Amino acid sequence: MSRIAEELADKLARDTLEAAERLGDDKLVEQIAQAIGASSPTTEELFRTLVRVRVAEARARKLLEARLARATTAPGG
Repeated sequence: MSRIAEELADKLARDTLEAAERLGDDKLVEQIAQAIGASSPTTEELFRTLVRVRVAEARARKLLEARLARATTAPGG
């Protein structure tokens, strides 16, 4: 996949995740993916992959921050 397609799909993934959170709309990602897929199934899959990567990274970062916060507030931390 070209770098341009990846950059565009990543930007759209970031923007869609942000919009879904602000709107409280858990179906927005799926709706955007379907709209992309109507024109380009390859780009749809790239978008879905980047959404999954970003969601996983956010979940892992939240866990890491919680662990670090506990460590710094624990006795001897």
